[in-house]
Amino acid sequence: MISERIYIPVVAVCPVRAAADHRNEMTSQLLLGEQVHILDEINNEWLFIRSLHDGYEGWCQKIQLAPLTDEAVSIRGYFSGMAGIANVNGQPMPVFLGTPVYEAPIIAGAYSISFEGLSITPSAAHIRTILHQHALEYLNTSYLWGGRTTAGIDCSGFAQMVYRHAGIHLLRDAYLQATDGMAVGFLQEAKCGDLAFFEEDDGRITHVGILLNDHEIIHASGKVRIDSIDHAGIINRDTGKRTHKLRIIKRYLD
Repeated sequence: MISERIYIPVVAVCPVRAAADHRNEMTSQLLLGEQVHILDEINNEWLFIRSLHDGYEGWCQKIQLAPLTDEAVSIRGYFSGMAGIANVNGQPMPVFLGTPVYEAPIIAGAYSISFEGLSITPSAAHIRTILHQHALEYLNTSYLWGGRTTAGIDCSGFAQMVYRHAGIHLLRDAYLQATDGMAVGFLQEAKCGDLAFFEEDDGRITHVGILLNDHEIIHASGKVRIDSIDHAGIINRDTGKRTHKLRIIKRYLD
């Protein structure tokens, strides 16, 4: 019988795979303390999980997760520094930008985890300033399919992680993110923090970036980079070539 308890990763980064095999595609990642439900289990080695923050599903190695004992402890915010350390069973564990920071120490199975001393984004800060600040903190991070950290990130993971600092929890993939928000009719009306979505020739949305203004976009393509954008799409500033075809702009803030 599958447990209905909440589990969390007890490692800094836990790969989420499309199938229960280390050689299979990594589709996403979980960070230390991110909460999931367990939907299935294979061979006492792999767990099929559903993330509580975005509903994303996939397979994780069981040894990297543990059941949260005190589900009443709330998340205070998300780590806003570039380098931080949590305490796991008395030993230091590095944490990445955007890792959830709990109000108090938590117990997960055999693990005691403390987030003491980890900074979070001030709630009084202007929301678009927050988005701009944290977007730039990922600048030059290498592209990694399924990645959600400053060690490697994909386009939708980048948008998701930046937005969580503003208290907005986006869905995981670009085509899913595009189903939310309010459409912005023209690029000239865009504001910092709006998301721009890009399509393939067959109409599938496969890319997303964060607009800095009405002519610049920051996005993960090879690396997190700032490029030019016009009504047709993205123009790579290094090569001068057009790389992505604009489909729609969405706004998630007032």
